[in-house]
Amino acid sequence: MNSMDPQTLTELLDVSVLDRLDRIEDLPADELARSSALRKEGYSAEVAAGLLTQAQLRKDAVKKLGPFAEDMLFTRDGLAQATRLPVAAHHARRLLGEGQDTGGVKGTDSDNETSAHTAPTIADLGCGIGADSFAFAGMGAQVTAVDADEVTAAIASFNLRHLANADVDQARAEDIDTSAFDALWFDPARRTIGKGTKSGATARIVDPEDFSPSLSWVIDKAIAAKSAGVKLGPALDHSLIPDEAEAQWVSHAGEVVEVCLYFGAARQRPGRSALVMGDRTLLVHEDDLPDDDEDGVGELGQYLLEPDGAIVRAGLVTALCGPLQARRVHPKIAYLTTDAEPAGPASAGVTTYEVTDVLPAKIPSLRKALISRGIGSVVIKKRGADIVPDQVRRQLKLPAGDKATLIFTRLGDRHVVLLTQPC
Repeated sequence: MNSMDPQTLTELLDVSVLDRLDRIEDLPADELARSSALRKEGYSAEVAAGLLTQAQLRKDAVKKLGPFAEDMLFTRDGLAQATRLPVAAHHARRLLGEGQDTGGVKGTDSDNETSAHTAPTIADLGCGIGADSFAFAGMGAQVTAVDADEVTAAIASFNLRHLANADVDQARAEDIDTSAFDALWFDPARRTIGKGTKSGATARIVDPEDFSPSLSWVIDKAIAAKSAGVKLGPALDHSLIPDEAEAQWVSHAGEVVEVCLYFGAARQRPGRSALVMGDRTLLVHEDDLPDDDEDGVGELGQYLLEPDGAIVRAGLVTALCGPLQARRVHPKIAYLTTDAEPAGPASAGVTTYEVTDVLPAKIPSLRKALISRGIGSVVIKKRGADIVPDQVRRQLKLPAGDKATLIFTRLGDRHVVLLTQPC
């Protein structure tokens, strides 16, 4: 869904208006003054508002799309749901089979030289503002980007205008002949205008069969494809993962951004995997899970380890125990503990805290203990504890002092508060 009407978009796409957007920084810093200046230049209230909105969205988009954002258009919802560029590049590598032993879809002529008519063809079904299509086309595929929404399709067309090997169609995914493509990419709409909300507000769709297109339709098409990927929200129920798929949860810069189902040549190994992307990269697969529980579950060590969210979502926390010489603090809680500070490749999958003390959980006693240690500012984390961090912080009413991280959790059957410092 989007919050821009077709008429406003048509006016924004005027060459002179786009030129004004590129020069928006010569306006005053104050928002009201900016709007007044644009009105004095002859722009309507709607176009002036659209220009200022696009200028802000371009700034917001840099985090996801880097310098390319400066030459793109957005809707708020479209940007919120757009794939980050490094993640989109990962999608492209998976879909095109680059760097994989499983082959993949690659188009070459008999002389082993790529040409326009032999380039792999990809249908991006539910392309949004075009971030994934941008990556697919940038890696040499012939891309057909499809979106059912008129405004979204027009924005995708604008954003992909410099790529000769990318075309955009306004159509429903269900109306596309998916058999005509070498690879398929699906990003079904998982949000809709919410009931009882103000105009333009969106709400998450809970039932996968209410996605657009439905998840069952998407999976049927993906299974039949030579190579396919399906981008979904990271809260996906594991029971919905087909046997034919690899489900890969992805985090980027510490934030869990998606789970993707890969089929055909895009699938590396069936089952669940987690990819941690950032300064260091880590890939964990369910084949890495140990057969037995680790020793010492519930025994606190010198360090508390918080596994990356993608690893937690994928249910692969215990795959880190062996490489990190760690154990769980509780059989059902996704915190690990160890006596040795984590090192090696697997350390990319955790945030490490040094445990300095175990404190009482009751607020009056906890407050007294913190003040006596000179702690006046706390970051509060929790797993396995029925608390509201902001509420606890208000109840503590700490005077000024040092900063620390409090972790509310359980050690075996005990509820504890761990006083820690990030490593």
